[in-house]
Amino acid sequence: MEEYEKTLDDIKKTIGLIPGFMKALPKEVLIHDWVLWKKYTLGTSKIPAKYRELAGLEIAANIKCPYCELMHTAMAKFHGATEEELAEIYYLASLTARWSTMIHSQHYNWETFEKEAQQIGKYLQKNYEKEIEI
Repeated sequence: MEEYEKTLDDIKKTIGLIPGFMKALPKEVLIHDWVLWKKYTLGTSKIPAKYRELAGLEIAANIKCPYCELMHTAMAKFHGATEEELAEIYYLASLTARWSTMIHSQHYNWETFEKEAQQIGKYLQKNYEKEIEI
C-alpha cells in the first residue's frame, strides 16, 4: 500500500521514528489519523499548540492515563510550556475533578446548574474587562 508507506515516511521524517503504538494500528487508521495527529499536535489550529497540549494534559490527568500524561507533557514542553505552567495545570486538573465530584455527588439539579452557570457568565462579562484580581 503506497499511501501507507508514504505515511510511515512522513512520520519518521516528522518525529524521528515510527512509534510502535502507531505501527500497531490498522494501516487505514494510521493513514487517516496521522494527518490529524500531526496537525493538532504539531501544526496550527484555532487554539495555540501549547494550550492544546496543556488541555490534553489536564484531561489525561483526569482519566488517569500515564501514556497521555507523558505525551502531552512532552508536547507541551516542546511548545514552550514552563514548569510553572505545568504545575498550574496539575492543580487545575484536580480542581475540575474535585468540583465535578462534589456537584455530581449532590445530584445537583441540572436545570438549576445550567441557569446559574449562565447567570455567572453574564455577570462576569458585564462587570469585568479582564481577570479578577485576588
